[in-house]
Amino acid sequence: MARSIKKGPFVDGHLSGKVQKARESGDKRVIKTWSRRSTILPSFIGYTFAVHNGKTFVPVFVTENMVGHKLGEFAPTRTFRSHVKGEAKGKRK
Repeated sequence: MARSIKKGPFVDGHLSGKVQKARESGDKRVIKTWSRRSTILPSFIGYTFAVHNGKTFVPVFVTENMVGHKLGEFAPTRTFRSHVKGEAKGKRK
């Protein structure tokens, strides 16, 4: 279910504070965050976030098309190891 329009988009307070400080100082350094649940706002455009995926920090450069999505959508938590064909896996009959 979607979030209520009355409440507005969710952004962690510490993350919005980091973005605001970066805007005031004109700093374009990577903003490190564990907040995968935060919604991307228009004020985030042009900044790079290092989003934690459970193991490492994945760099995510925010563009206009990402507004309204969550930061965690752009930092996958699972690594896909391809479907291996028969011989490489072991002989199956």
